[in-house]
Amino acid sequence: MREPVFVTGLGTLGAWGSGCDGLAAALAAGAPLTVEVDRAAGYHLPGGARRACLMPAGSLAGWLSPAESRRMSPPSKLAVAASRMGLRCAGLDTAGETAGEAGEAGTAVVIATAFGPSTNTETLLKQILFENPEAASPSLFMESVANAPAAQIAIALKARGASLTICQREAGPLIALGTGAAEIAAGRAGRVLAGSVDEMTPLLHALLDRFGALARAGADGEELARPFDRRRNGFLAGEGGAVAVLESAAGLAARGGRALARILAWGSAFDPTATPSGWGRGHRALARGLRRTLERAGVEPESVDLVVSGAAGSIDGDRLEAEVLRAVWAGAPLPPVAAPKAVTGEYGGGHLAAAVLAAAGHPLGPTPGCADPELGLSPLDGSPLPAPSVVLATGLAAGGAAAWVVLGRA
Repeated sequence: MREPVFVTGLGTLGAWGSGCDGLAAALAAGAPLTVEVDRAAGYHLPGGARRACLMPAGSLAGWLSPAESRRMSPPSKLAVAASRMGLRCAGLDTAGETAGEAGEAGTAVVIATAFGPSTNTETLLKQILFENPEAASPSLFMESVANAPAAQIAIALKARGASLTICQREAGPLIALGTGAAEIAAGRAGRVLAGSVDEMTPLLHALLDRFGALARAGADGEELARPFDRRRNGFLAGEGGAVAVLESAAGLAARGGRALARILAWGSAFDPTATPSGWGRGHRALARGLRRTLERAGVEPESVDLVVSGAAGSIDGDRLEAEVLRAVWAGAPLPPVAAPKAVTGEYGGGHLAAAVLAAAGHPLGPTPGCADPELGLSPLDGSPLPAPSVVLATGLAAGGAAAWVVLGRA
């Protein structure tokens, strides 16, 4: 990129609670933080998945006022809280008229979500189906749309730049990060709040399980994601929010701030062989997209020190990820590969946050399970690694979308 773009702050919420310290500790330990999903409504199948990476109660305490909370959907609450957390991490104001100011270009907001405000959508549909269309609540409708979290960030923090919402499933968080960097590099924003939010309701969890997407208990009785493992059978559903604060080099220097990482390049591609809700086999087309991304960063594959993979335990998704990486490295040894979704779960921005933390020098721990020989790829086993200079974050999505972000040291 012509204009250097830096990640200067990071706010995270998830199964680890709130804040980067909790996430860093969970990633270093390499153990998922799952709890039982409420099955009282009867949505789940007998013998189906029972656990998910859900946020503990009280994680939002101190980040939202009661008056704000009353008018927000759960994803909007996550988005505003994570944004304030990220601004505080960056050393910026989190309230008042100056929170969204960033020079003449202002602050933009780019938020990805896979499912949007599921709680409000479910409640709204129950009103329409079980009562009548006239019973639908206008306030519920306003917070049932996918762009509600981004809009609430803009309102709460007075961010007067562009407000964009990305709906590209598992690739969405990295597309949001790259889009935010592009806004700054093009001079359309002086600062960007970029990230991802999602909630995991019992109904959504049950539907994902019914479609065969979730990890189920193996012979050992445990529900584990096991990315790249020969016994993988699905992913762990997760929820939470992650918002990164992006700034230009000039803006960062002007206020005397410090950065966590630098965005060297980002790119995206599409696999035309994918079904609308499944994985394709177009690894060659995706590999070309990843090569172009590395070329824009001025980075050769062998210069990548760590891959923070979006693999989450999907049988076909993990295979596609391995095929893309092997095609780009063309027989050369792959760098160490981390799969943080085994800890954070799928959705909620944990993967994005893990990539930023890795670029900032935080160690990532082991991945559960053992490697699948068919994939030709072994994820991290917990062995100590030197702090990486170049981190490649990957995100392939069911439906065909793909995105990559190359991060460097600040």
